[in-house]
Parts: sequence; structure tokens; C-alpha cells
Amino acid sequence: MPGVFTVATHRRFHLLGNILHFHKFSHETNGTYCLVEARVAPGAGAPPNRHPGEEEAFVVLEGQFEFLLGDRTVRVTGGDSVTIPSGAVHAFTNVGDTPGRLMIFNAPGAVHDAFFAGLGDPVDAGSWDFPASDGPPDIPALIAAAKQTGVEIVAG
Repeated sequence: MPGVFTVATHRRFHLLGNILHFHKFSHETNGTYCLVEARVAPGAGAPPNRHPGEEEAFVVLEGQFEFLLGDRTVRVTGGDSVTIPSGAVHAFTNVGDTPGRLMIFNAPGAVHDAFFAGLGDPVDAGSWDFPASDGPPDIPALIAAAKQTGVEIVAG
């Protein structure tokens, strides 16, 4: 579906040290993909997880990241990309000293729409600032809620 979306119309969420800026939700692409830009705090990322039925690709825009891909770990930097097949266990961490940036493409995307929009805290459209921490996340609650969206958090 053709369209132009401005920064003011994008939706942002904070979850686990990531600011997630939705350029496209899957319902805006006739259910074919979602497109998310992420700003990732140093040491933050995504825990080991998998999502059957959803492919995922990452492009590192800035920073240094370590990705868990099944049973191996790889280090990537600006310009590198990582592809995750449907259902594969994966994780990532910003291993740099400054916030990193990723472009994340999920197909068909509805699982990720539900996960981030359902579990993340809304952030002002123009802000990339990380909110003040109010303590560690409630991991058991996160695992249970993630499962409801189709994302399985896997013990690391």
C-alpha cells in the first residue's frame, strides 16, 4: 500500500534497553512485513528467542553487536547484516560503548508488531532518549506475555 509516513506518525516503544521505531506495521503492508529501526543501549539487546512463522533480518546501521545464531556467536558492525530463518533461536547484544542502531525487517511481521507494541512502553515520536530505569524487568512475566504474542524466550 503506497504511502508516506513522517517521523511524527511513526510509533516508538521502549523494551529491554531498546527504543523501537516502527516505520511500518504489518497491517500497513497488507500483512507482508514490518520494518523497525532500533536504538540499542550498550549491553542491551534481545534475549535468546525464536518465532516460528516469522523470518527476520537485521542490518547494522551503527555500532558493534554480537549475535547468537543457534549454537554459534558472531560479531558484526556497521554495514553488516544478519538473517534469521523462521523458528531459529537467536539473540543480540550491543557490545559497544555507545548506543547502536539496527534496521530490523520481519516477515510477515504480525508477531513482532504484537510483541513490541504489546510489551513495550510508548515513547514520544521525536525522542530517541532511553527512559530512566525503574529496575530490572520481570522476566517470568515477560516470558509469559511474549508467548502470548508468538515469541518464545529461550533459556540462555
